[in-house]
Amino acid sequence: MKNSKKFWNWLDVKNEADTPEERVLEINGEIASESWFDDDVTPKLFKDELLSGNGPITIWLNSPGGDCIAASQIYSMLMDYAGEVTIKIDGIAASAASVIAMAGTKVLMAPTALMMIHNPMTMAWGDKSEMTKAIEMLDEVKESIVNAYEIKTGMSRAKISHLMDSETWMNANKAIELGFADDILEDKKKKCAADEVAFSFAAKSSETRLMNKLEAKFKEKSETKKCPLVEAMEEMKGTRIEDLDKRLSLLK
Repeated sequence: MKNSKKFWNWLDVKNEADTPEERVLEINGEIASESWFDDDVTPKLFKDELLSGNGPITIWLNSPGGDCIAASQIYSMLMDYAGEVTIKIDGIAASAASVIAMAGTKVLMAPTALMMIHNPMTMAWGDKSEMTKAIEMLDEVKESIVNAYEIKTGMSRAKISHLMDSETWMNANKAIELGFADDILEDKKKKCAADEVAFSFAAKSSETRLMNKLEAKFKEKSETKKCPLVEAMEEMKGTRIEDLDKRLSLLK
């Protein structure tokens, strides 16, 4: 019997009209944790699901890594996908999972999230010749991973190789600084509050500009002596808009 366990999950996100707004994917846990040879677990089924729709997709990524070949397949599928791919790292994107993150059109990290890159590893058995082949294979695998990091970050291959040799852990700020991520996930609630403050400030500025224009208009008509309306306008500077309406009604 085949194992139907998957390391991804598509979520149905709808807008206020109860119609699909975007496709959201969760990649949570080890990549191809059972075996990438099993079609029920590996990217073969993932590709079918990915291509079953279109438009922008958002991927929530939280994975310690896993099979680098499976990660390479997912990376390639996302890079080739026609729509926008936004990757949001809410926990960790380590090892092979960091390669998948590089496929994002935009990569966002939670302030508490982590990313880790290191050299590929394997298990080998045999004589000196077999060990030499294993080392050569690991060198080639590393170069293929560097390709993905280089495309995303624009860093030199030598610097990326050094970061991998050192098993580099990055918080959101460091990942952004080095080019592995683009920005930090925003708190939409705080953003809305900031927009309200900006709107209030703009309204006050508009009110001030209106008062200045009215004053200039009436000053032009009053030659040398101020008319009562101009004097009243000067008194009204700094008055709330509700009070101004009442005063202007009285002046009529």
